[in-house]
Amino acid sequence: MKPRITLVTLGVDDLEAAVRFYRDGLGLATEGIVGREFEHGAAAFFDLQGGLKLGLWPRESIAFDSGLPRGPRSSTEFTLAHNVDSPQAVDAVLAQALQAGAQVLKPGHATAWGGYSGWFCDPDGHLWEVAWNPAWPQED
Repeated sequence: MKPRITLVTLGVDDLEAAVRFYRDGLGLATEGIVGREFEHGAAAFFDLQGGLKLGLWPRESIAFDSGLPRGPRSSTEFTLAHNVDSPQAVDAVLAQALQAGAQVLKPGHATAWGGYSGWFCDPDGHLWEVAWNPAWPQED
């Protein structure tokens, strides 16, 4: 297998509310909800950097399509990281997420590895780290 991940999909309880959070609150670009004409097909996709896409799909639909029973939420099973170019940018993104409806779990702080990071959960409980790592310069 080649290391080529093109889509990361998050299961959500309320697709329309999740789209509002990521589109209106965090400012991610999307064409909105597509696939409503198909049973278990409604989803939304957001363009990220380098051709990567973030998908939102109802948890019920993921369970149906995969053949697995719908399980309970767990914020500690999977995390996403958003790297930025300064400690100030970490604080700005955390403030934006809070305003959009996220729960800030840990405000920006100096880390043991020499960077600066903070954590938030989106309205569906997905855990995000916002980090500045001096060894990983960011290009916009």
